[in-house]
Amino acid sequence: MTYLPNIIFSILFFIASSVFVKNIKKLYRNIDLGLPIDRSDRKKERWFKMIKIAFGQSKMIDKPVVGLLHLIVYLGFLIINIELIEILVDGFAGTHRIFAPFLGSFYNFLIASFEVFAILVLASVIIFLARRNILNIKRFMSSEMKGWPKNDANIILYAEIILMSLFLTMNGADYWLQLNSNDPTYIEAGAFPVSQFLLPLFNDLSVEKVIIIERTAWWLHIIGIFLFLNYLYYSKHLHILLAFPNTYFSSLDSLGKFSNLKSVTKEVQMMIDPSVDPYSLESNNADISKFGASDVFDLTKIQLLNSYTCTECGRCTNECPANITGKKLSPRKIMMDTRDRLEEVGRNIDNNKGEFKPDGKELLNNRITTEELWACTSCNACVEACPIGIDPLSIILDMRRYLVMEKSDAPSEINSMMSNIENNGAPWPFNQMDKLNWKNEL
Repeated sequence: MTYLPNIIFSILFFIASSVFVKNIKKLYRNIDLGLPIDRSDRKKERWFKMIKIAFGQSKMIDKPVVGLLHLIVYLGFLIINIELIEILVDGFAGTHRIFAPFLGSFYNFLIASFEVFAILVLASVIIFLARRNILNIKRFMSSEMKGWPKNDANIILYAEIILMSLFLTMNGADYWLQLNSNDPTYIEAGAFPVSQFLLPLFNDLSVEKVIIIERTAWWLHIIGIFLFLNYLYYSKHLHILLAFPNTYFSSLDSLGKFSNLKSVTKEVQMMIDPSVDPYSLESNNADISKFGASDVFDLTKIQLLNSYTCTECGRCTNECPANITGKKLSPRKIMMDTRDRLEEVGRNIDNNKGEFKPDGKELLNNRITTEELWACTSCNACVEACPIGIDPLSIILDMRRYLVMEKSDAPSEINSMMSNIENNGAPWPFNQMDKLNWKNEL
């Protein structure tokens, strides 16, 4: 029976790992449904951008208070999970604080650091809960944040509180046992600047009961981590993993630079050079099957990665001039709708044994309306505001291209402008000979 806890731990680890790998494969498959795009250039710049934005949290500090709190939670997540290595080793081997004899005084420093960050994370998370549920901050009260998005954010925050509380309870009970029991398992190891204040809670309990509390907290803590790991796939907190590749593969071009459709470029090249044989080009019908995007299949892999990486923080929507002036557009909703549609497509593939069967739905109209698309001013404020390099504008522009080039569906003002450019060489309804008449009025 000595090995029973080890066996149970190994089974739990295997189940959690298997589910996590399965979800990661599904995530990769869904993103891979997008069109290929080459972002292998300028590797040094990409690494620098990833380290600066994803690891260094440089854009979060734009809002100092919130940025500092997020940085604390982020660093706490990284640092405290270092102890996860020891917990895993102890779980498999049936040991207790296995690294303590090898690390000596440095081990005390590590445990003390973990506890300090644990209490800071606990305080930060409580503040975040208050901001979301008590202060009624506008960007958290939008229509797209009702239901699951709001619940998802709260679930993670509650989970953080529980995990940090279990961690400190585990350490407090462990420290009490080090001082008051003769059990050789609980060797003198670690420094406990925070959990030491929990010692009075155990003074009236027997050693056996405190051991039960310590073991229960230990098991619930690791089980909570396993559950958290597999909850990520269904949560906006997937950005914990995806923020790094997302910033690495984000565009390095200036924000005002528009992308060109290769199919259109080839058509123009053929018009410029009539001697070119169109059938000799590498292009095929698949390349020009559709101009722009109407569904997730028409978006690039990077755009789909963007949708999964979105943190739903609302900074993009908060900065959007169209949204501020009362227009229907919300860049955050654009990303959420894209992810929801991609998940819907993924479930369709799962239900049909790896094959997508048309469901009569598309991203355009079924989730994102033309009113939202044409409300955009193309100012790039949303792209600038995003703390992890997400580009909602690229999706909006690709869907606009589809409306104009495939459906000839554009607002009358835009149709009039394009007609004037075609006929008059300018967006204004003036004859080319009359374009300079304004100077006579000066």
